[in-house]
Amino acid sequence: MPSTLSSLAADLLALPPSCGPVRLVAVDGHAGSGKTTFAAALAAALADRAGPAPVVHLDDLATHQQLFDWTGRLQDEVLTPLAQGRPARHRVYDWSARRFDGTRELRPAPVVLVEGVGAGRRAVRPHLALLVWMDLPAAAARARGEARDGPELAGFWRTWSAAEQAHFAADPSRPFADLLADPTSSAVRANTYR
Repeated sequence: MPSTLSSLAADLLALPPSCGPVRLVAVDGHAGSGKTTFAAALAAALADRAGPAPVVHLDDLATHQQLFDWTGRLQDEVLTPLAQGRPARHRVYDWSARRFDGTRELRPAPVVLVEGVGAGRRAVRPHLALLVWMDLPAAAARARGEARDGPELAGFWRTWSAAEQAHFAADPSRPFADLLADPTSSAVRANTYR
């Protein structure tokens, strides 16, 4: 039976902490699959129950040159401080200026969400209380993303899609997901393929 975001929020708060005092929850899936939207809705459902649930956007940690080589930044700037019960402060990449420009602070909270392609990768999974996979095939997700971003980013999407495919071939997340989320309804269900 699919679960609602409200019941998922309650279930998450009942989990033991996984990263210091924090329950770290990853929202992963193909680019364009609705990860950011789902994470925002889940954060709002969590806030109704337990106060703010910060969201780490992996797009803030990735760069044009390092689409998937952000693990060190995530570990050093986010996971280590949270594991120690301290606020995390990470740099934010400006995709237009093509450089890091500014920082963002995240205070430890009962649940912190990490959303982005590769959020459930091998290096992050030991810190996770739960991994959610946005259950939309790569081609459908890409079509949604291209429609959202417009034709001026078509070249970027070609480069991105090849990098994403290589990443998931080497370090898949979906087989390790605890839950699968339907991006059209935000309903979640257990991953029976685990």
